[in-house]
Amino acid sequence: MTILICPVSKVRGLIETRGPERIVSLADPEHGFPDAGADYVGRHLCLSFHDTVSTDEVPPTAEHVATLVSFLREWTRRAPLLVHCRAGIGRSTATAFIAACLHNPSADEHAIACTLRRASPLARPNPLLVELADKALGRDGRMIAAIEQTGRGLSWDEVARALHANGEGVAFELSSAF
Repeated sequence: MTILICPVSKVRGLIETRGPERIVSLADPEHGFPDAGADYVGRHLCLSFHDTVSTDEVPPTAEHVATLVSFLREWTRRAPLLVHCRAGIGRSTATAFIAACLHNPSADEHAIACTLRRASPLARPNPLLVELADKALGRDGRMIAAIEQTGRGLSWDEVARALHANGEGVAFELSSAF
């Protein structure tokens, strides 16, 4: 099954066309979450933190990751997992990577990171979120090393120029099987 990654503006369309089993929404604390509808009560996780490692903003925490991992464990992979953040390039790509690592405990983290990078050259997985998940999943630093080794590719300026006029990335898919 697949993991669907997108910016917030594409959530409703992907719900309608792909019927995901579960949805993970990652938003800044000052923004709300999209309404996924009554069908997703109990299957829509909303986490609120900034795409940052700065202490001047609300960073992801170990508690966020524990909640996320618990929610992702319940995904049966009978239908896609939909993950989104505001732009679809930072928190959501980190979460997709975490989901792929969680559901493939014997898979090589570097191979998963390379597949993510090929699927979305704009992907810039939040390093703190990945580091916290690495610890929670007992990956001994391999997850964060894989993200660092595959590089961020483009500078933030190059990413900004590549984004759509509304400042968002594009929706893409990542396999959940490695």
